[in-house]
Amino acid sequence: MNKNYSLEDLSIIASEVISSAKNKTLLFYGQMGVGKTTLIKEICKQLEVLDNISSPTFSLVNEYHTKNKGKVFHFDFYRIEDENEALDIGIEEYFDNNAWCLVEWPENIENLLPLDAVEIHLSILDNQQRNILIK
Repeated sequence: MNKNYSLEDLSIIASEVISSAKNKTLLFYGQMGVGKTTLIKEICKQLEVLDNISSPTFSLVNEYHTKNKGKVFHFDFYRIEDENEALDIGIEEYFDNNAWCLVEWPENIENLLPLDAVEIHLSILDNQQRNILIK
């Protein structure tokens, strides 16, 4: 999928991301301020997450619980300095547990990513429009 969208389209875009994902590990690429966390919040809402959704910038991972007793893991590797930090939190176990794994700044743990993960590339077109490319 390659599509332009605005904030008003966010619900539709999140729904399309969920329905088109070939697996539950989603990697979010894009510059600071492009809307990665905003899109993740909407995806979590549609997955019926019960918890408050915020970026785990300092903790690296937030665990959310869903209405149907499932789990969603939200990672933010912006501040990571070494892939060993991700190994220390057990990143491989998270990726292997069949829960939704939503990863911001995946390029910082490139060697640890599942090969079959879904790449979501976001870019800013102007103040109101974004582009999303899903690979």
